[in-house]
Amino acid sequence: MSDRRRINGPSGGTSAPIYSKYLAKDAKKSPERPTRTREPNVLRKMFLKTGVTPSASGSAYLELEASKNPNSTAPGLASLSTSGLKLTCTVHGPRPLPKSAPFSPHIILTTHVKYAPFATRKRRGYLRDSTERDLGVHLETALRGVIIGDRWPKSGVEVIITILEGEEDQWWGDDIGGAVTSAAEWGMMSVLSGCITVASAAIADAGIDCVDVVAGGVAAAVKGTGTGGDTSAPMVVLDPVPSEHKDIIAACIVGYLPGRDEITDLWVKGEIGKDNLTRNSVPGSSYEELADNAVQAALGAHRVLIAALKETTEVKMGRL
Repeated sequence: MSDRRRINGPSGGTSAPIYSKYLAKDAKKSPERPTRTREPNVLRKMFLKTGVTPSASGSAYLELEASKNPNSTAPGLASLSTSGLKLTCTVHGPRPLPKSAPFSPHIILTTHVKYAPFATRKRRGYLRDSTERDLGVHLETALRGVIIGDRWPKSGVEVIITILEGEEDQWWGDDIGGAVTSAAEWGMMSVLSGCITVASAAIADAGIDCVDVVAGGVAAAVKGTGTGGDTSAPMVVLDPVPSEHKDIIAACIVGYLPGRDEITDLWVKGEIGKDNLTRNSVPGSSYEELADNAVQAALGAHRVLIAALKETTEVKMGRL
């Protein structure tokens, strides 16, 4: 029975049509795939600020810059190469559990990750799908070993992250050209890395005792493109943008504690074999070395995280 009180949208996800005079029908004049202008070991610029939601116990906002194609001269939509990453996080608690809940000697952590309907080109539904649930499980794993839970018995804390703008899994020009792309959700790796960092900042803003602040980092093994369109040897890059790389071999995301030199969460996608990477040509020819590069990316995010927390502390101390 249909609901007559509202106009229901389509059951599946849809991509909004693109109308632009800069998109030519001729394949030779079509926009080119964006290329990575950063060095393989350079991260994107990150903006992080805490205390953005006064009604919550702690909150934070994280944004990664959206790089543009330097070779594109057309203004408007055709000049965009990739969407950036914009996340907002709120922390509610610690607060007592309901009286009907069983006794717990430590704090109960609950994580909730949700894409906004407009976060990606493919419109998201209002109910959480499997991708969002996986992000929540990995986020809980990364944060569980950070919070000192014994100090809040029979208490609970909720970490809620809303993805305002998510990383795309592929270049939007592939949809126009009808190119066949893999179904791997590479953009989810960068999203999870940002979720770990912004959640750690919000937890610190809430005043919850932790052993250290955890930062997320991601590294990927990609097939580079040489001059003339020739495929060069694979290489390992930090903070990859899926739309800038046509073929991603594997990616690794870590939640890293620099103070203790510990990894709280590790997730690897893809396969690294002799056909893809060789020890003579690529520095990250194994999963261990790929994880080490992800740790280096986490250290870069950790420096931004510490600087944001110091700035917030100085502002709070100035008000006293």
